[in-house]
Amino acid sequence: MRNLLLGLLVMVALSGCQSRDVPAKGNLKMMVFDNEHLFFSPEEFDGEVDVNATQTIRIADGRMLLKKVTLPEYLRDVKARVNIKLSSGGDRWDKSGSCFVIPPSSAIDFLKIHNGEASLPEIPESLETLAGVVSGEGYSPVVELMRFMTPFGVGAYSDKMEMRRPVYVPFWEKQVEWEQDITDRLSLLEGEIWIGVWIDTWTKEGYKVSVSLDFEESPFACAAKTATGVKSLVNTVYYIDGQTHADIFSRKDIEVEAEIPANAKNVRLEYITTGHGGHSGGDEFVKKANIVKVDGVEVLNFIPWRDDCASFRRFNPGTGVWLVKDTAEYIDEKTWTYKTKVIEERLASSDLSRSNWCPGSDVQPEEVSLNVKPGMHTFTFSIPQAQAIDGEKMNHWLISAYLVWDK
Repeated sequence: MRNLLLGLLVMVALSGCQSRDVPAKGNLKMMVFDNEHLFFSPEEFDGEVDVNATQTIRIADGRMLLKKVTLPEYLRDVKARVNIKLSSGGDRWDKSGSCFVIPPSSAIDFLKIHNGEASLPEIPESLETLAGVVSGEGYSPVVELMRFMTPFGVGAYSDKMEMRRPVYVPFWEKQVEWEQDITDRLSLLEGEIWIGVWIDTWTKEGYKVSVSLDFEESPFACAAKTATGVKSLVNTVYYIDGQTHADIFSRKDIEVEAEIPANAKNVRLEYITTGHGGHSGGDEFVKKANIVKVDGVEVLNFIPWRDDCASFRRFNPGTGVWLVKDTAEYIDEKTWTYKTKVIEERLASSDLSRSNWCPGSDVQPEEVSLNVKPGMHTFTFSIPQAQAIDGEKMNHWLISAYLVWDK
């Protein structure tokens, strides 16, 4: 009966749409990168690249993959997702990763910078040495489609670390896979665009990575797509030469001026953040508040933290492991009563809580609805207790933020 009612409702909806027929483009699964080998090799990838190439382009010493794709300009309502699959090609460490789209409005992009045809805009004094983290003349920071963190050696080490496998993990996974909804960035995913993926690897073994974009169109002919807009505000990921680790928050805030257009409705701020480095007492392992203000008014104040990292253990065969003494309660097989005993348990590095990420996790954006009028506004990003880089203690925060709105 329920299925019959649903069928009748669909028929009624379809019949009511006939007078407002919106042409369909159809569902699409676009494979951007298919098990591509991303690795560090400066001697192989330091020459000019062909910006008109249809195949994958490798720059940033091989740590960045770029590809030009052509996507439909949908008229009907559509849902968009990005899917990433990753395995280690031999790099056993947990590394930052970013999948992104280059804003079509940005005349300066990573390809032109690599080829020496353009450079990152001059750095404002307020940003110290942080090139390319905010918009400048002819330039906009890339908009992330997904931030992710590689696990410790999934794939390459999954058949080599059996003695490190705890009893609650039945087997090591061969790869890790993530998926996120990116419908809010749909206006950047139309026509001819550049999609990129970057991983902070420093090894020739690197990683194998696949990236696909999935578009699911509404079956209803009258379900017209809502027009949207996106504006990149800040991105401190050090993608390319000339960029560096951002420990600026230990000294000052980052302020960004941005204009909200007159036709913007339902304006939202999307904020992605992860803390890194500093060893055991650094920003990776210590809780730090992240604060965002708009025109001096606080709109976001939270501590980005993940304390569920042990749940990713099956993706981390290559992680370091220590033995920790613990008093355990257990069932005695002779008396079938509970007893206690001091035992040694495995503690993996990948189990430890971190600043908004775990080895093998993706990172979800924080969304904030903004009650703002059109016009120029000041956006302030603060991490008040952030620590500075100190020698090998590479404290830094990778944040990116963008505005989305309906028209």
